[in-house]
Amino acid sequence: MPDILSVSQLSKTYASGHRALDAVDLSIRQGEIFALLGPNGAGKTTLISIVCGIVRATGGSVTVGGHDIVRDWRAARALIGLVPQELTNDAFESVRGTVAFSRGLFGKPPDPALIERVLRSLSLWDKRDARLRTLSGGMKRRVLIAKALAHEPRVLFLDEPSAGVDVELRRDMWQLVRGLRDTGVTVILTTHYIEEAEEMADRIGVISRGRLILVEDKAELMRKLGKKRLTLQLRQPIARVPAALADYALELSADGTELGYAYDTRSAELDMVGFVRRLGEAGLAFKDLHTTQSSLEDIFVDLVRKEAA
Repeated sequence: MPDILSVSQLSKTYASGHRALDAVDLSIRQGEIFALLGPNGAGKTTLISIVCGIVRATGGSVTVGGHDIVRDWRAARALIGLVPQELTNDAFESVRGTVAFSRGLFGKPPDPALIERVLRSLSLWDKRDARLRTLSGGMKRRVLIAKALAHEPRVLFLDEPSAGVDVELRRDMWQLVRGLRDTGVTVILTTHYIEEAEEMADRIGVISRGRLILVEDKAELMRKLGKKRLTLQLRQPIARVPAALADYALELSADGTELGYAYDTRSAELDMVGFVRRLGEAGLAFKDLHTTQSSLEDIFVDLVRKEAA
């Protein structure tokens, strides 16, 4: 897939001297779901705000669909839909009215059929004539998504889309985002819900202190940076790990009933037959075993911790 968004050496330093972005390079493919992860203050919202024309960059360049966001801002902005964190709606406007108005802001002709399709896809059609002030927080967030889709953008930014949304509605949004991706819309989301990125994203980017420290396909990231842990439940407790097993770097539980072994998924798989044989030779027998693998949250926390060190 070709790139729909290209960011080159993008920097932002505020008047206070705070450097929010530091020479960020990033390319987003057409039709992918890209999750941008980072702690509070890492630069996620600043990056999105620059691309969307809300904040002016100090240095670098951005193109959307081949259009420079400064020199050809009108064409670039027409390709972008933004769902911000804050719930900013006209409280006394109707759902259908505010979505149709958003379409008109981009110079698009009225299209009632399209507005209906958007509202139905977000389960808002039954609320089409309701005033925004009467809606729940989750419904208001759906209206923000409808407004962002009203002018048929090719790139959709979701800045913390699940903030304040219950679990059921969050999963509905995941389904909607996948549907948008299937129609060719590129979706870029920031989120504090790591499981959201793990569930939906094709690629993951991690930003910390204004620097993009990693961009990787999700599956490859899990393979390269994930770790597995093997836990053995022993038939009889032991006081210490036998010296004959020292090369495995086993961890013994406090009560002596479990042995743990952590290994990198990039290394060869554990030779289970040989390992069990070594246990037997050391006089150990186990009654059960299980393995676990690092989650995306484990990887994220580890990356940010190393960056801060």
